[in-house]
Formats: sequence, C-alpha cells, structure tokens
Amino acid sequence: MSDPKELVADFQKDFRRIEAELGKVIVGHHDVIRAVLTALFAGGHCLLEGVPGLGKTLLVRTLGSVLQLKFNRIQFTPDLMPADILGTNLVAQTPAGDRVFKFQPGPIFTQIALADEINRATPKTQSAMLEAMQEHAVTVSGQRYVLEEPFLVLATQNPLEMEGTYPLPEAQLDRFMFKIMVSFSSLDELRRILERTTDKQNIQVDKIIDGPKVLVHQALVRDVVAAPHVKDYVSRLVWATHPESELAPESVRKFVRFGSSPRGAQSIVLASKVAALIDGRFNAGFQDVKAAAHAALRHRILLNFEGEAEGIKIEKVIDEILGHVTPDLKAAVATA
Repeated sequence: MSDPKELVADFQKDFRRIEAELGKVIVGHHDVIRAVLTALFAGGHCLLEGVPGLGKTLLVRTLGSVLQLKFNRIQFTPDLMPADILGTNLVAQTPAGDRVFKFQPGPIFTQIALADEINRATPKTQSAMLEAMQEHAVTVSGQRYVLEEPFLVLATQNPLEMEGTYPLPEAQLDRFMFKIMVSFSSLDELRRILERTTDKQNIQVDKIIDGPKVLVHQALVRDVVAAPHVKDYVSRLVWATHPESELAPESVRKFVRFGSSPRGAQSIVLASKVAALIDGRFNAGFQDVKAAAHAALRHRILLNFEGEAEGIKIEKVIDEILGHVTPDLKAAVATA
C-alpha cells in the first residue's frame, strides 16, 4: 500500500475503530480521547490533569487493551524512588557458582507507561522519567538501555491545589506533547456512567492494531505536508508567547514570565498533521494549528508573580495570542 489516498484512508479507519473501542468503556470525553490518540500517532507523550475519579486511569488502561502493546502502570507515591521506575542491578549467582550483577528492568520497560498521579512523587523521582521520555532510553549504573518502540508515557496528575502534590519540573513538563484538562462529566454522561458501572454489564474491547502498525502510522504523520506558510504561522504563535517578543500581545508582556520552547512549535505541527489525516487530508492547515494550540502550549507558558497574583488563566492568554497573531493568507494563496 503506497498510494497516499489509500494510506490516509487506512489511517482514518484505524483511528476511528480505536475511538469506537475506547467509547465502549469511556463515557464522553471525546476531545480527551482524540487528543490522546493524536499524541500516540505523533509520537508524543500526554499529561492528563483532573480531580480523582474522572476516568483518566481507566482511559489509559483501556487504550492499553485496545492496542497490542506492552502496558505497565506505575503508581507514583511520595516514597517512590527512581530505581522503582528504572530498575536496578541485583546480585545473581551463575550456574558455576560465581556472583555477578544482573540488571532487573523496572516498569518503565514497556510500550505504554501509565504514570498514575505523577505529581504525588517528589521531583527527584519525577526526574527519573526525563531520559526515557526524551530519548526512549534509560541509563542505570552507566549502562544505557534502549526502550522498545513505540514508546508512550501517559501521565495523570491531580490539580496542584490538592493536598500531597508536587509541581512537575519545567524540564519534564516540556517533554509532554500535550497537557489535557479532564473536566467533570455532564449530567447525561453521569447517568450513563452509573448505568455502565453499577448494572451488570460485560463490556469487551477488541484489539485493533499492534506496534508495527502504530509505527507505520507514525511514519505517515511525518510525511504529511505542512507548507512553509503553516510553519511560519506556528513559529509566530510560539514566538508571541515570549514577553520580549515584538509579536506578544499585552497580556503576555504583562503577565508571562517564560514562553514556550521550540518543542511547543514541534508539537503543534505534528498535531496539525494528525488532524489533517483524521480529516482525510494530506496537508495541514491553519485551522489544524489553532485546534492544537491550547493543548500544546498551556503547560509551556509560565506566569510571572503578577499573573499568578491576579489569577490570570493560561487559556485566556492563549486565546489572546490566537486573536493577535493571524495567518498569512496571502502566502497561503500564493502557494495554493
């Protein structure tokens, strides 16, 4: 299968089948499901934030069932240590009676790693995830171990206002492609949740695709065209998140301490390409960029003291950036 139209159609079919299987278990949260799948096929990691009991962990566990990938759950607690995640060297005895060090892999050696309540652990333990998330490898006692592809970290965290939470280091936040806000269900969705969870039901989900097929779709995403004027628009949006930028709106100049890193721009472009494939297109557009901006930037923009004191919402800052920085429509028409 080498025809681009066939590849796009195959991607659409698998994406929708996975969405449908997840929908058998998860009530509502269609935007959350789509964002998680977007990160999967873009090769990025996801941070899901919401109060306990909203189905964040259930979503990730169900995704592990739908995809034929290795799945491990790591429950983050204040006493969790880095070795509990990465693994450690143990003393083992050989058949000849000699004693040697043998590496015992930790739960990070998987393909889908659920980092449950990641901000319950201390920053030291949280930092153990950095190398795995960035390089898809870990180093223990000077020895580097490569993780199996595809590799995806889906982390859940409680709002920082809750007791017993630690803020994630900025360097680790930046490793997440998306930060997804999981809101409370609507009244109708709550009724359906009660029907599914308190009545006698036996919901079975089918396995849709395996690891090699995920890698094929990830490669296809990279082949989707993002024209120069689209990349220029993304670059200007991200540059506008910096208070020293000439493109920054008033709210950024006044309330933002640090703007997005280049990873924010990379995340928006890749998410735009996935959105184009979902829509049956082989080229990303301005609307795809706008749709991805909030999830890709909300955790990469840091407010200054004045912004925090006044209770400024990052969402409104991003909205103002999107309204202030406009696409270059003339360039788009010229290259059409």
